[in-house]
Amino acid sequence: MQDARSAITELMFTYAERIDAGDYDGLGDLFAHAVITAEGSPMTSRGRDEVIALYTGTTRRYEDDGTPKTKHVTTNLIIDADEEAGLGTCRSYFTVFQSVPGRLPLQPIVAGRYRDRFERVDGSWRFAARHMIVDLVGDVSQHLLIELPA
Repeated sequence: MQDARSAITELMFTYAERIDAGDYDGLGDLFAHAVITAEGSPMTSRGRDEVIALYTGTTRRYEDDGTPKTKHVTTNLIIDADEEAGLGTCRSYFTVFQSVPGRLPLQPIVAGRYRDRFERVDGSWRFAARHMIVDLVGDVSQHLLIELPA
């Protein structure tokens, strides 16, 4: 069985891999038992179908490769886990880079923080909640299908 720190780290990096691949079904699977919220927004997405709808409705995918042409970089993971209770948290930073040929040169477009909760069920760790906090916003016009709250 994988220890909590390793499992939580893997979940954090799996999120980045799936969103950058445009794998919104995979994001739904990752957050199937979780709720996603964002600072300053009334949005709440709970469970697989709502998470897929969230990403489909907010994050652009390009027809040529099906991806959002981004790289989500997650750093500064501070993990607190209680192996016995099967509960954990992680505070982290994210920076999203994007490059869209002919439209947007490579640049950071948004940065902020994740506040995540995890639980171990039947020996496997999974997301229980994600709260997103946007701290810095650049040109997200080629990434998001919505306006970010001011």
